[in-house]
Amino acid sequence: MPAPARANLVETEGRPSAPPEGGVEVHSVDWIPVAERHGRPAHLGAVWFVGNINLTGMATGITALSIGAGLMWTVVAVVTGSLFGTFFMAFHSAQGPQLGLPQLVQSRPQFGYLGAALTIWVFALVNYVAYNTSDAILSGDAMHTLFGLGNSVGYFIAAAVAALIALFGYHWIHRVSRWLTWPLVAVMAVLTVAALRDSGLPDGAFAFGPFHVAAFMTVFVIAAGFQLGWAPYVSDYSRYLPPTVNVRTTFWWTYLSSGISVIWVFVIGALAAAAHPNATPVQAFREAADSLVHGLGWVVVLALLVGLLSVMAINQYGGMMSMISIKDSFSPVVPSRRIRAICITVMFALVWAVAQFVGVDRFNAFYGNVLIFLAYVFTPWTAINLVDYFFVRRGRYSIKEIFNPHGIYGRWGWRGNTAYLVGVVAMVPFMVSGPFVGTFAHLLGDADYSMFVGLPVSGLLYLFLCRGLDLDAERRVVDAEGLLAEIH
Repeated sequence: MPAPARANLVETEGRPSAPPEGGVEVHSVDWIPVAERHGRPAHLGAVWFVGNINLTGMATGITALSIGAGLMWTVVAVVTGSLFGTFFMAFHSAQGPQLGLPQLVQSRPQFGYLGAALTIWVFALVNYVAYNTSDAILSGDAMHTLFGLGNSVGYFIAAAVAALIALFGYHWIHRVSRWLTWPLVAVMAVLTVAALRDSGLPDGAFAFGPFHVAAFMTVFVIAAGFQLGWAPYVSDYSRYLPPTVNVRTTFWWTYLSSGISVIWVFVIGALAAAAHPNATPVQAFREAADSLVHGLGWVVVLALLVGLLSVMAINQYGGMMSMISIKDSFSPVVPSRRIRAICITVMFALVWAVAQFVGVDRFNAFYGNVLIFLAYVFTPWTAINLVDYFFVRRGRYSIKEIFNPHGIYGRWGWRGNTAYLVGVVAMVPFMVSGPFVGTFAHLLGDADYSMFVGLPVSGLLYLFLCRGLDLDAERRVVDAEGLLAEIH
């Protein structure tokens, strides 16, 4: 086992470490000792509510309406898709207090020490870059709208603030989310009234028009994909909670707070797009608020920009964790502020470069493709990870072996990788993305049902392949280690 990981488990186990200097988090991808656990499940409510109340979350509603399902069918699709995707996201969140590990590190028992790094973690890094690119484009546009700054300068300022929050880490992300919760609730309440009373809404906007199954299912996948996009790092923000916090409590605080807020912002975004179809997302929200009270749009855009800084910090933090996880799979990483700062800086530069290439004019097309792609790559992963945690190993993992490249979980988890690849292949005929329409999707009216195929195929195949695991031997290792209890 690598010395740095062993040192973290042995030297800190059972006693609290010194408080971090200046409040900067010390841990990264390592295990959080029980003595350092703290907080309440209610704190998750603030993180996952605020995580959606921002320009990017609301722009998802605009992107969804652009698919062509019509306003009311778009609303139905985003509600059902959001509730579907949040269900899986919330169960991932429930793993945090039980294991005290970042979400991606938990993939090693399914995909192997190296296998996780070369498959799932690479996709996760793409996830962080894609979301932060979307955040960068909208933050730059908002800075331009509010202060007349160039988009690149605006992004630089917004990303710098987010990077500082990400550097301070877990505790400050939670703290900032709690500060923003009620102010953003007030802003959303005002914006809801404005969007519903907007004179720009066309006649008959609230009537159900013809049902287009293809457009409806694409919107469903976009909404579900948005929530599944949180899955690779959702437990990063519950891993400091005490292990006595049970699965049910963590699940509901995550599911309700994230589900309610994401539906709220998607619907408001769709209403704003219906009233201002030719506007950019930032312009649409400003014009919607100004339709209620002149000048209110400036305040609303500023508030949504502040909310965006919070989620940019989460994405930069997650990108940093992914980079460190990948590096740790090839050479042991000693948790330090320095490596966290380096990885956050790399994320900053990488996202800036991609954002300059995409630009605000191509935002809708870029963002819509991102959400669909992420739904495809994380659907098999979420099935495998949850089946392993709740049905195969039932939350019993050896923390030390997870950090051991030659340990009981192996370097290449053939069961997880096989189930993942088979799941992706099974999804392809049911996919609808850009000019590509799968064979079965075409026969079903060009509707995308790939998620409903990938989830059971990957999950059930993984469950079947795990019949050969020597779980009794694994449990003896876990019991001897004595760091984790069963799911409770």
